[in-house]
Amino acid sequence: MDMKEQLHSGEIYYPSDEAIMKEQALCLEKLYDYNATRPLEAEKREKLLQEMFAEIGENCYIEPPLHSNWGGRHTHFGKWVYANFNLTLVDDTHIYVGDYTMLGPNVVIATAGHPILPELREKAYQYNMPVHIGKNCWLGAGVIVLPGVTIGDNTVIGAGSVVTKDIPANVVAVGNPCRVLREISEHDRQFYFKNRQIPAEILKKDID
Repeated sequence: MDMKEQLHSGEIYYPSDEAIMKEQALCLEKLYDYNATRPLEAEKREKLLQEMFAEIGENCYIEPPLHSNWGGRHTHFGKWVYANFNLTLVDDTHIYVGDYTMLGPNVVIATAGHPILPELREKAYQYNMPVHIGKNCWLGAGVIVLPGVTIGDNTVIGAGSVVTKDIPANVVAVGNPCRVLREISEHDRQFYFKNRQIPAEILKKDID
């Protein structure tokens, strides 16, 4: 198994291989260009994202600055994904984000880890585990998703949560470590924030 294959195998490897670092640097050049775009250069941003990401669907929008180990090379976005400022993708292996998912400011999605054994960390050994985030999820500001985690469709992760284990679909989950608080329910069909009701015209037009 060569070093590039080890990136995606889950096996422990040494990440400072010269060939890997050279390829990674080229990805980071494009990331630099993306972050240097001006607010009115929407077409340029879209073109760069198509070049940078493994996959990116229609009508995705990522607010610069974007931070990414591989400039999105191993990241797969569905359609209509929105990411607010300072999204960090530790995309040493694959990250999958489903359609219509929203990522708040300062979200971190990490696939890379390091051994607990000090002697191995001293040598900078690393391993990578993919992350899967479902469709129509919302990750609030400052959420951190750790390597190997899967988050199910429609789930909301509360701001500041650290997601260390899989979270199922159709729930609200919060905390450090992140735990399921409750299921998404009929109450959520009536209220959008505390006691504030969803207007009847919106319910009729977009939900019923």
